[in-house]
Amino acid sequence: FEREMPLSLYFCTNVEIFGNFSSWDDEVLKPSNTGRLIADLIPDTHAFIWQRTEQDPALIALINDPKYQPIVVFPQEFALPQQQVHNRVPPIETGKRPLFILLDGTWREAKKILRKSPYLQQLPILSMLIEPQDTNQRYRVRKAASDGQMATAEVAAQVLHSFGEHDNGTILDLWFDVFSYHYQHGASHRHQANEQALTDLQQFTANL
Repeated sequence: FEREMPLSLYFCTNVEIFGNFSSWDDEVLKPSNTGRLIADLIPDTHAFIWQRTEQDPALIALINDPKYQPIVVFPQEFALPQQQVHNRVPPIETGKRPLFILLDGTWREAKKILRKSPYLQQLPILSMLIEPQDTNQRYRVRKAASDGQMATAEVAAQVLHSFGEHDNGTILDLWFDVFSYHYQHGASHRHQANEQALTDLQQFTANL
């Protein structure tokens, strides 16, 4: 899939959010992976490959960096007893930046990452109440395991909205629609993707 618009059209350098993604070992190689879309928009985004037997020193250093306030974005039903759960972005301490941690993989893989990572189990969880859009209006890149579960880029867009970055949240949603259209168009002649996705994105960014 080749991007059909210059990133400079919507690249936002003033976003005060640090996106941090812990991926299952082969997740980043999948053509349907949407985590990469977040890095297109958020300049301060990092990806880490999760391994059960080894901790990435760079990831641990980020989590422990006093200038960040780390928050795991994950459904509250999978939170561990010791974890504090928020349904909206909690107050960010003065002088700190939020470090949103998304676990990028299938739901089975993501749950295993949380369960097998002690350094994540002590962090609070952000579990937003998400109302998924009508599936007839918006294509899902991969079928969700249950209602309300969304692609990684969609979840990140909801986080942006929750944090008050509404323009950037909308841009990421629209960029996801562009990705969905091209991915599904190349995979099948029959698809539910929005053929006007690129036009919608261009029109929105032109008015900013």
